[in-house]
Amino acid sequence: MNNAVPKISLKGLRKSFGDKVVLDDVNLDVMTGESMVIIGGSGSGKSVTLKCILGLLTPNSGSIKIDGTEMVGIAQSERKEILSKFGMLFQGAALFDSLPVWENVAFGLLAQRLHSRDEAKEIAIEKLRRVGLSPDVAKLSPAELSGGMQKRVGLARAIATNPEIIFFDEPTTGLDPIMSDVINELIVECVKDVGATALTITHDMSSVRKIADNVAMIYHGNMIWTGPKDEIDHSGSDYIDQFINGKAEGPIKMEILKG
Repeated sequence: MNNAVPKISLKGLRKSFGDKVVLDDVNLDVMTGESMVIIGGSGSGKSVTLKCILGLLTPNSGSIKIDGTEMVGIAQSERKEILSKFGMLFQGAALFDSLPVWENVAFGLLAQRLHSRDEAKEIAIEKLRRVGLSPDVAKLSPAELSGGMQKRVGLARAIATNPEIIFFDEPTTGLDPIMSDVINELIVECVKDVGATALTITHDMSSVRKIADNVAMIYHGNMIWTGPKDEIDHSGSDYIDQFINGKAEGPIKMEILKG
């Protein structure tokens, strides 16, 4: 058995908001260099899991370890240091409207103050090139970009600091099938380029099949199945089968609001 320390380790993670339990008992290990994709329906706890790892939410109980270091209850200065290992592609790209594209890409570099503005701009242009955007895009404002281009800029920003861990939050939301495939291809290539560990949350099965090494499904705040991507079509789980095939009938009951 591999005794390596997981890059990300979640044990007994629980988070509730008042009486509503969102994460019940989440357990998950993500190994160094692995691309793990968490799937699940809306409201299943995917985003809350991500926010707990990032420290945006504090779990009620449980453990979150990065490279073996416990993050729950850690001092803010230590958390900041560990979070500098992270890159993030947000769901809506989340670009700053007031900054030109290159400054959006270089935001983390400039914040860390390890580079001059000229150096940061050079790195930003190189990362833009890596995601298929020409140097002239660097001076544009986000408002001048299409949705697909904004997503590419968001990806360039996520890899700009050569992070050890990259989070992808619904990376293909709002994109047409062709652009979704382009973004999925770029994610695979860019993660490989920087040698990062990737954690993605999505309900887009085309993304899962393209970018995952392993898949975990969350339902009612629990990880109900974890395994290699290649086993997902014969998982033996009715929940997985219903979800990946988009069936209305099955054990997963959608809450339908009646007017």
